[in-house]
Amino acid sequence: MTKPVMFAKRRAVLGFLLALVVAVSADGRSAFRAEKLAEMDSAINAAISDAKCPGGVLWLEHGGEIYRKAFGQRAVEPEAEAMTEDTIFDAASLTKVVATTPSVMLLIERGKVQLDAPVTNYIPEFAANGKEAVTIRHLLTHTSGLRPGIPAKPDWSGYDEGIRLACAEKLVTAPGTAFKYSDINFITLGEIVRRVSGVPLNEFVAREIYAPLGMTNSGFLPPAEKLPRIAPTEKLNSGEVLRGKVHDPTARRMGGLAGHAGLFLTASDLACYARMYLNAGELDGVRIFKP
Repeated sequence: MTKPVMFAKRRAVLGFLLALVVAVSADGRSAFRAEKLAEMDSAINAAISDAKCPGGVLWLEHGGEIYRKAFGQRAVEPEAEAMTEDTIFDAASLTKVVATTPSVMLLIERGKVQLDAPVTNYIPEFAANGKEAVTIRHLLTHTSGLRPGIPAKPDWSGYDEGIRLACAEKLVTAPGTAFKYSDINFITLGEIVRRVSGVPLNEFVAREIYAPLGMTNSGFLPPAEKLPRIAPTEKLNSGEVLRGKVHDPTARRMGGLAGHAGLFLTASDLACYARMYLNAGELDGVRIFKP
């Protein structure tokens, strides 16, 4: 087994905390109630004290006001580092909803992908082992009938091999009959984005969503200059500390770029993304999705 960097009870760092608060004081002086902020601060500090997480970033927004605060540490090995508001986190499965899903949504809006079309329209080899009836909607809603993930054994590596293995999967339930959370669904969706758009998922989402919204600290495969701000997640048996390298083993075997995991971002960027959705697909004059 691997050795966690942060605490024995946690395999990976708690990334960040994002909330939208709608409690406005009676006199209108503040969008946030002091007693509620104190409760949140207390809960986070208790989690840190109980070794449930080493730290986090709380980001609250309402009525144009922002409350943000860093707690604890972003790293404890090889030496302690204080958490900062601009810490970059491994977003893990938030990749599914902050990168892959919106990319697919854009392609659907533009008429390049059909929500209820068979996956085989875009990846013909996905038909292997009786998966011809699986649709884009099934993948997005985790009702495809695929199992949770691609096994690590026998050993494999490489993006292309990950896609080959995903396409070779067999169904465990009939499409549309049961909910079963599956990374394979989003690995497949990420590949659909690549094939339909002509560019890898990371390039598509950066160009179409992150850059227009000013999400400058969001992306896959973070550059070396950002490593000091990235919260590490785990120390492997080899002694390597995963910092700026995706924690998810399958995404790591695929080179750090996959539809189910691999995104890195800050609490600020995630809040920006959430504001866009809450504003019907538009933010500060930049429209991402149709209203």
